[in-house]
Order: sequence, then structure tokens, then C-alpha cells
Amino acid sequence: MRVDELVARGLTRSFEFFPPKGDEERLVLETTLVELEDLSPSFVSVTYRGGEASRQRTFDLVTSIETRGLTAMAHLICVGHSAAEMRTLLARYVAAGVENVMALGGDTPRGEAPVGELRYASELIELAREAGPLCVGVGAHPQGHPRSSDRASDRARLAEKLRLADFAVTQFFFEPEEWTRLVIELAELGVEKPVLAGIMPVTTLSGVARMAEMGAAVPDWLVERLEAAHHRGGPGAVRAEGVAAATELCEALLEAGVPGLHFYTLNRSSATREIHRALFP
Repeated sequence: MRVDELVARGLTRSFEFFPPKGDEERLVLETTLVELEDLSPSFVSVTYRGGEASRQRTFDLVTSIETRGLTAMAHLICVGHSAAEMRTLLARYVAAGVENVMALGGDTPRGEAPVGELRYASELIELAREAGPLCVGVGAHPQGHPRSSDRASDRARLAEKLRLADFAVTQFFFEPEEWTRLVIELAELGVEKPVLAGIMPVTTLSGVARMAEMGAAVPDWLVERLEAAHHRGGPGAVRAEGVAAATELCEALLEAGVPGLHFYTLNRSSATREIHRALFP
């Protein structure tokens, strides 16, 4: 089914995976898929980093997930692609019966100049519309895109992009007010498309720095909470505290009326299952 149709029916619960590169990663993902299938997700999404090999891995995983009876969404990125390459890829997805795609700008590898004919997600949306009756999602950054000069310009560009798309999925964040503020600011710009909340628990202290590098700074209060947990009980206590904090975030978002929760799984299921079990016993 189309994601926008699923959202119209009520709260969605979705999971994100990345394509495995080898046999070991493939076995881990297969176990995760089996475990998360039992939670009856509304849909799942599959990331894509660019390049021919990665493109094929994403396509293979998306189509194989669809054969399991799950709705899958394929990520697309601008970096490193021509319009002709993207038209070919979109035609393959349409022919395979895939109905949902995620249009993203993509990240240029560090130290390299941007390459490729396409630059903006809006260009991918236009190509997707040409390809067929696809449902198109876009990314949103509650804290502002790392390349944005200020929040006002970030919101203006996001609103322009979301007018062309069907829904948005946020980068992960840690305070419910970040989602609420984003939705209000979009509404003030005349855009009220559904914005699904991206969720990723911080389960290690080292993850704090990694998440900041990915464009979502962990707030001081949460860092202090995780550090206190480490002093009490080490890495296991940090993990438990991070899962608890993510669960509390989801509870607050549900109370605020979020249309969907989208879990970044990193191809592992345990933390996601714990949060899901607490929210939907």
C-alpha cells in the first residue's frame, strides 16, 4: 500500500534498515526482519548510499521485503546520479510493484566535490511523479538541516519540498517539542502534510558524538542522564536508560498526535522491540 494511505488510516509504526554488504550482515538482517515482522509494521524503509552496487542491494532488499507481504519504501538520493539513471531506477521499482520511495538529497563523501546531474530532492520528486503513481516521502530535520544557514530558511525549503511530496519522515531527535515546533512552523507556511517522527535511542555514551555528527545533537539533560546511568551500572545501565528515554519521547509524541513513529533500527531489533512492547503491550 501507499504510505499516505496507511497514514490516513491511523497511526503508523515503521522500521528502517540498510542493505547488507556480506553474508554476516545478511544473516543479522534476516533475524531482525523475522523478529520485527511479528510487530506487524505499517511499512519498512531501506536506505541507499549511492553507486551501482549499493543501488542494486537496495533494490534487491526492497523487492524481497515486498514478497514477504510487507510494504517497503526505497530510498533515492541525488548525489552521483544523472536524471537518466534515476528514471531507469524508478521504472524498475514501478515494474516491480513498489509504490513508495523516499527522495533525499544525499551526502557528498567527505572531502569530495558534489558530483552528478541532480542536486535537490525536489528534482527526484518530479522524476518520481513522471515514473508513475508513486507515493513520495522526503526527509525533515527538526533541528534544521546541517547545511542550512538558519531555521527560517530551512523551514522555507522544507515547506517547498513537502508541497510536492506526500509526507515527511524526520531525522531522529530527542525532545517532543522539536517535532511539535516543526509541524507548527510548517503549518504557518501553509503545509500540513503528515510528518512522521524518526526515533533512535541513544544506547551508548559513544553514540552521543556519532549522533551529533549525523546532524542531531543529544541534549545536555539526556547526556547527563546517560552518564549517571553509567556511574550506577556501566554500559548495560546506559542502554536501559537510553531505551527508557526513547520510550518516554514516543509516549509524549503519541499524546501530541504524531501520525507515525519511524524507528531507525541499524538492522538490530532488540531496542526497537523493547520500545514497541512498552508502547503497545
